[in-house]
Amino acid sequence: MTATDRLIGFVRADHALPAPVREDALRLLADTLAVGAAGATAPGGREALAAATGWGTGGEARLLGGSERLPAAGAAFVNAFRIHCLEWDAVHEPAVVHALSVVTGALGAAIDRLGGCDPEEALVALAVGVDVASGMGLAATSPLSFFRPATAGCLGAAMAVARIERIEPIEDVLGLAYSFCAGTMQAHVEGSIALPLQIANAARSAVMAADLVRAGFTAPHDVLEGPFGYFRLFDQGDLARYTDRIGEGWRIAEISTKPFPSGRASHATLGALAAFHGREVERIKAHVPPLIARLVGRPFRADMTPAYARLCLPLLAALMLREGRIDPRRFGPETFADPAVMALAARVTVVVDGNPDPNALSPQRLVVDGEEILIPHTLGSPEAPLDAAQAEAKRDLARALAPVATDARIFDSPLAYFTEPA
Repeated sequence: MTATDRLIGFVRADHALPAPVREDALRLLADTLAVGAAGATAPGGREALAAATGWGTGGEARLLGGSERLPAAGAAFVNAFRIHCLEWDAVHEPAVVHALSVVTGALGAAIDRLGGCDPEEALVALAVGVDVASGMGLAATSPLSFFRPATAGCLGAAMAVARIERIEPIEDVLGLAYSFCAGTMQAHVEGSIALPLQIANAARSAVMAADLVRAGFTAPHDVLEGPFGYFRLFDQGDLARYTDRIGEGWRIAEISTKPFPSGRASHATLGALAAFHGREVERIKAHVPPLIARLVGRPFRADMTPAYARLCLPLLAALMLREGRIDPRRFGPETFADPAVMALAARVTVVVDGNPDPNALSPQRLVVDGEEILIPHTLGSPEAPLDAAQAEAKRDLARALAPVATDARIFDSPLAYFTEPA
């Protein structure tokens, strides 16, 4: 049996989530839906909806934070964009994959066009899709060049959709999803809004792959281990690193929740700096793994875009020191031109610590005016979870950012919202 065979067998198998894993899945679903509703008002949201509306209007699937409906592929696109566009979505840190974003966007659209589904089946499909997406990242040994949350996310999302809609052969759904994979790290390097569009396109592609197999199309099958497969073109690695132990534990239980609407790579520093809110600080030196420096160690610019700002650690550190939180409504020209913000940002230095792991996000070390702070685990990770007050603060900000038309069940009864289309 090949590693790909084991992956397909896992997707097809009967599963019952252990109680703690079920709680993780429910908590992360609630977090993802809330973040998606908040993203409905983010920059680019109207344009993403306008583009998707051009592919078809009306239909079977709801939009997070709105009352509109679109065909499933279009709804998956818009919802995945909304989930990721604030950089507030959950992430599997060792895999460097925002698995919930693509999987939830695609799976929610599939459930809607079914007219709803059993809640337990929805949670299992979510967990399976997240497992596959995260597992692809865990099997990788190379640094990111393609945008792994979109490429691995597309494959996991396609498996979740195929499972909930009972589409066979699953091998063909996987093959077509692989054929549609796209998205590179160039968007991240430039701080471009193309980043959430890559997530959006991955969710749309997952739904399209399922639709095409249902219509009778076939696909290549050796798309993960073959000579032109995933681990030859998108990432270097060995799928067996994941599949040799697939099903022994659930990867959704390893997902980190983001406390702040900014790049995950900024959160270790921001979490530590929260204790310095309101204090005079002269110098901040962040000693970080190479990936952290690559993702958020970018210079402050007065002409930056909101997408760039979410990934600019000097700006984010300055806002945390001044305001005690990160509010995406502050990512605008007035903030970027504020002399006090600029002065604080200039006091932040990012130093690469020499960690040999190209995918490592931790540990990190912060030095604030000579005071050294060791950060073995980033706030929001399974090892350093948000406390009740931090989780409530995130939920409250998401609710404040969401449009008035948002279905209240997203915040008050997320599983019912996800599985019982109104």
